[in-house]
Amino acid sequence: MKVASVVGARPQFVKAVPVSRALQRAGHKEVLIHTGQHYDYHMSQVFFDEMGLSPPAYNLGVGSGSHGKQTGEMLARIEEVLVNEKPDVTVVYGDTNSTLAGAVASAKLGIPLAHVEAGLRSFNRSMPEEHNRVLTDHCADLLLCPTENAVVNLAREGVTQGVYWVGDTMYDAVLQFSAAARERSRILETLGLTSREYFLATVHRASNTDTPDVLRGLLTVFQMVNAPVVFPVHPRTRQCLQGEAVPTSNVRMIDPVGYLDMLVLEENARAVLTDSGGVQKEAFFFGVPCITMRTESEWIETVAAGWNVVVGNDCERILAATLKTDWPTSKPSPMFGAGDAARRIVDLLENGLTSGSVKGGR
Repeated sequence: MKVASVVGARPQFVKAVPVSRALQRAGHKEVLIHTGQHYDYHMSQVFFDEMGLSPPAYNLGVGSGSHGKQTGEMLARIEEVLVNEKPDVTVVYGDTNSTLAGAVASAKLGIPLAHVEAGLRSFNRSMPEEHNRVLTDHCADLLLCPTENAVVNLAREGVTQGVYWVGDTMYDAVLQFSAAARERSRILETLGLTSREYFLATVHRASNTDTPDVLRGLLTVFQMVNAPVVFPVHPRTRQCLQGEAVPTSNVRMIDPVGYLDMLVLEENARAVLTDSGGVQKEAFFFGVPCITMRTESEWIETVAAGWNVVVGNDCERILAATLKTDWPTSKPSPMFGAGDAARRIVDLLENGLTSGSVKGGR
């Protein structure tokens, strides 16, 4: 079996590694296509270096740009690769422009398409990611869901064929790499941090970065938190901060960190403040409270379990959440699978293509 895997953004590298390993173990050929959506070393190459992900067969170098321009350029270049490589199946991950471009290119060519992390919904159509998810799901032949709720979401939209609950490959990755992170990372020592005596913050979504008053308010509330706030600054967010007065105390603004350092920062934080979907999940995997600075979450399971509170970008609610003491005390339940999502995905790819049930062109 020849598999074309399309990745392009930091979270996708994490999701793809367990699947790439499972494909290799099963003796299949993978053609890894990197769109170049994320190209900064700390947002891209460090993941290949730390996680042992094979270098991409193709790096399309699309880079940043408007949504339409970026997605269009990716679509054209991915199509060329797929025509040249003639894979048996294309695999896309998550909800980025790289995801949508890979999905449309594969669907137009009649190549079977598998979507890893299918069925997620924020129900907020102002998010570009929501459009990417919905459109990709309605192109896909295999919809590989991380949670049972994702299966329900698809059924509500009339999508029931080719839908499977497999678990979350990000959970696979945490299980595979957390021990190495604890052994190899020196981020706590480098930053002079003590476990459970700091907060970890990440901010990158347009709703929090594109309006100066909102971003300024978040930095102000980070200053008011009653413990140091470690803030790895996404390149997009750093660009939005140009010309702004940035905090000089309490908030530790640092460059983005690699996967292993990020796992250690998440696992040892008192709580996480984030607008990232992946960071919400990783905090949950470690049993670390999460404060989601958005008006909604795709990961409603973490909210229902009490480990995640959704507060928007309201400064008073954010500050109040940092003082919250009634977080759960029991270990989170394993609602994201048993750490074997990648194996299940490879099994489904094999069985679907062998049986002819996955043909391309939903």
